Amino acid sequence: MSAHTEPRFLHRTPNIPLVEDAWEEIDASELVEVPLLGTVSAGMPMEACADDETVRIPSRMVRRNTYALRVRGDSMIDCNIHDGDIIIIEKLESAENGETAVVLINNQEVTLKKVYIDKAGVRLQPANATMPPIYLKNDDIQVLGLVMGVARRPANSTFNAS
Repeated sequence: MSAHTEPRFLHRTPNIPLVEDAWEEIDASELVEVPLLGTVSAGMPMEACADDETVRIPSRMVRRNTYALRVRGDSMIDCNIHDGDIIIIEKLESAENGETAVVLINNQEVTLKKVYIDKAGVRLQPANATMPPIYLKNDDIQVLGLVMGVARRPANSTFNAS
């Protein structure tokens, strides 16, 4: 496979809010398989649907409870997460304000947004100025994990999920 068809791997720079330049590109050596559990909406929340696939990512992107999700939508483009990317998630049940998280809404729909929590409730904020935030009560959401990395395929190619 030639270099221009290899996926690019972007790893989150620790302790920096997830914005366009919070990523470092890392070498695709020492690839390991992690579960690709399905698709997450970067747009309007959608029904959770599970897949039973795997994707190969650099071993340094793997933590204790790591999994991957395919992104559908453009609500996180200002965080350099685009439609068709595969995001690498660390399974965690809480998020700090401003963290980019996979969130389960009312035990049925899943979305990818920045999470802001206060006494009034939760704001799920897109990273796309053309899209409005989603406001919910604290009890309506469950954090499923935080974005730790992105695998991006080059234009005109597909990921080799197994």
